[in-house]
Amino acid sequence: MMKHYLSIPEVAESLELSIKAVRRKIANGEIIASKIGNVYHIAASDLTMYENNSNPQISDKKTSTVQPDPSTTPNWIDISGFWNAQKNSEMTFVDLFCGAGGLSKGLEMAGLHGICGLDWFKEAGLTYNRNFDHPFIYGDIKESAVKHRFYKEVRNRLNGKELDIVAGGFPCQGFSMAGNRVVDDPRNSLYLELVEIVKELQPRFVICENVKGLRSMLGGHVEQKIVEDFRSIGYNMNIAVLCAADYYTPQKRERVIFIGNRIGVKNYHPKPILNPEQYVTTGEAIADLMARPSDENFNHVPTKHSPEMQKRIEEVPEGKSLYKGYSDAWKKCPWNEASCTIKENHGGVNLHPKLSRVLTAREMARLQSFPDSFIFEGSKNKQLVQIGNAVPPLLGKAIGLAIRYSNKDL
Repeated sequence: MMKHYLSIPEVAESLELSIKAVRRKIANGEIIASKIGNVYHIAASDLTMYENNSNPQISDKKTSTVQPDPSTTPNWIDISGFWNAQKNSEMTFVDLFCGAGGLSKGLEMAGLHGICGLDWFKEAGLTYNRNFDHPFIYGDIKESAVKHRFYKEVRNRLNGKELDIVAGGFPCQGFSMAGNRVVDDPRNSLYLELVEIVKELQPRFVICENVKGLRSMLGGHVEQKIVEDFRSIGYNMNIAVLCAADYYTPQKRERVIFIGNRIGVKNYHPKPILNPEQYVTTGEAIADLMARPSDENFNHVPTKHSPEMQKRIEEVPEGKSLYKGYSDAWKKCPWNEASCTIKENHGGVNLHPKLSRVLTAREMARLQSFPDSFIFEGSKNKQLVQIGNAVPPLLGKAIGLAIRYSNKDL
């Protein structure tokens, strides 16, 4: 039977939401959508599933909630003693869906040795090549020729040695249900490519990073499928939601982190180093940039807004958004707190708390914990997308140190 598909405006009208709100729900995985060219299409059955999951008055046996597997609860390790004193490691990693390289940079900060990055985002690849000594493979991970080039590069650089870590932050919109089982939906192919590459390269450890909302997607069945898929190829997983601000990142960005291994050791997640009263604040991170002249080579080019827009930005309270339809984008970061989540969302970025403009790419990079020596390539808009999509490097450092502890490498 042919599926009936709806456009985003049609879904917005059906749900009585703004188009921007629907796009946000697609981005965080609440509404499943297929992208054909640059246009999203939502199957009527997926819209019904979203409505049923969102309405407690509607019973839907197909999306019954599953309890988390108790064997996947996190094991915590205090990494504070290693934060500034760890020695370099011989442990190696590759980074799939690497983007500009936020996770790669963090793993390097933890003393690990990068082997290769892989992504389809051209400008992110230019950034990756500029900032890392190890290579970047550009292309669609689903294409066999791209995977072949990736495998060849990795094996050549390992020169017979064992790979230690495969890391990847896969897109999560392509999961759907059949009964109480997550099915292999074609939109799910990127996640399946990650599993295939892990099976092929047989690293000692796996890191999977995703949005916090993945844990509740389809009543917990998505998380269960990920655990079961990796268990079927020999990897036992532990799962935790980590907040980047707990590890010196001036941003309250939360991500779910799956850590697994096939060598029979305990998986560790990094215990928070800071409590909320100790967080690095937005002001501490970007105050010195307020008086810095525009500098394209430093990714610090302030946007010039109209007088009307400047006035509107001035009137936005800290912690609030310029537009009602947005949650994180066009939001004014609190000056004396760690920033709200930094993201580029359909052209919207975060507002500066003290100046009547949006944040520059360098200010966003500071709030993501990128060092100033990390320079982003591409147009300003492409830079913002790269930064907004990145794993904060200091969060990546914390994860890397925890894995080194698991591997008795600290």
